[in-house]
Amino acid sequence: AVQHVPEKEAIVDNGAHFDGDQSGTVNGVTPPAVQHLTAEVTADSGEYQVLARWDTPKVVKGVSFMLRLTVAADDGSERLVSTARTTETTYRFRQLALGNYRLTVRAVNAWGQQGDPASVSFRIAAPAAPSRIELTPGYFQITATPHLAVYDPTVQFEFWFSEKRITDIRQVETSARYLGTGLYWIAASINIKPGHDYYFYVRSVNTVGKSAFVEAVGRASDDAEGYLDFFKGQITESHLGKELLEKVELTEDNASKLEEFSKEWKDANDKWNAMWAVKIEQTKDGKHYVAGIGLSMEDTEEGKLSQFLVAANRIAFIDPANGNETPMFVAQGNQIFMNDVFLKRLTAPTITSGGSPPVFSLTSDGKLTAKNADISGNVNANSGTLNNVTVNENCTIKGMLEANQVRGDFVKTVSKSFPKKAGTWGNTETPNGTVTVTIYDDHNFDRQ
Repeated sequence: AVQHVPEKEAIVDNGAHFDGDQSGTVNGVTPPAVQHLTAEVTADSGEYQVLARWDTPKVVKGVSFMLRLTVAADDGSERLVSTARTTETTYRFRQLALGNYRLTVRAVNAWGQQGDPASVSFRIAAPAAPSRIELTPGYFQITATPHLAVYDPTVQFEFWFSEKRITDIRQVETSARYLGTGLYWIAASINIKPGHDYYFYVRSVNTVGKSAFVEAVGRASDDAEGYLDFFKGQITESHLGKELLEKVELTEDNASKLEEFSKEWKDANDKWNAMWAVKIEQTKDGKHYVAGIGLSMEDTEEGKLSQFLVAANRIAFIDPANGNETPMFVAQGNQIFMNDVFLKRLTAPTITSGGSPPVFSLTSDGKLTAKNADISGNVNANSGTLNNVTVNENCTIKGMLEANQVRGDFVKTVSKSFPKKAGTWGNTETPNGTVTVTIYDDHNFDRQ
């Protein structure tokens, strides 16, 4: 007899489920969808292979995978290259030719039921050239970042560098310096100077081949204030900088100490370093003051670096000839004062003349202000305003001229036919009669 148990009936009434795992039924379950399908192209002994990988959200017994590989034909259609069936989640296609391929993978169970397919496209061909190269300026460095028109994770880039432009792109490999291969490259060196053009030649590379070179020209940063902060970090980290700027605890207030020191040693890499310096330290009213001068030769990552450092509130050069006490050069309060300067090259974000207010200024955004200018060459401008201008010679206006008043010999001609009558001989017509012409002037100023 079957015993009635009210507690079990209540469980059913409350919504218990008895679906269970149906994977072992006669009809089975729908095979899982294929996901995370990838195709990796490799080259081996001159032939191209593709390793396909994928997975499924769950594992089902008795499931295999059908693979279908097609290639794009010249007419745009797809041609079947190969089909395969495997129980693994990887498969390798071998001996593939160049072309644009599409791989489709789907799961199939023992009863022929198929899961949702996944597809991936890939190409076996040399990569496209970079569509653009972004150059980011830095302090004594330039960062080159190439970009493709269509992202391709299989592509990297070769970077070549030259201080001069290479007019024949075929000479890049013999004339430029190879930097390396990667997704971007930082060209950093004390030889990369502000205000100079430097040339990068970049091409895309993959396992199949290389693209043509693309040229990009750039400069290091021209931020003068930023360079001072950059040098500050380098100076304070150098051996001489640390020794010259290091504070010595003086035992009492209003004390003074004069020290001369010289050092010579080998570092852990068996590199020679040497320094000499004279240093003055004083304390007054609880404050510490230091002045000094030093010379060093240190080994750095970029090679030997010689330094001449001066720690002082005021630095001046004085030529005592003939009793002259006026300095030729003074640096004080973050400013430099000089009378006459001859420079081969000057890079400055802003240039301002003397005078109050200045009669000439050129700002970093390209705004030029001048009270008086004589220009003997060409002037090219897209827009602007001119007041009281005289054009001494010929002027050609290719667009519309609009004027409120015009003086001069301006004539507008209008043609009108005379009445005609038939000629005496044949059908020849001759003018005959009168024509009345009325002129209306719609301007209220006198004409010459």
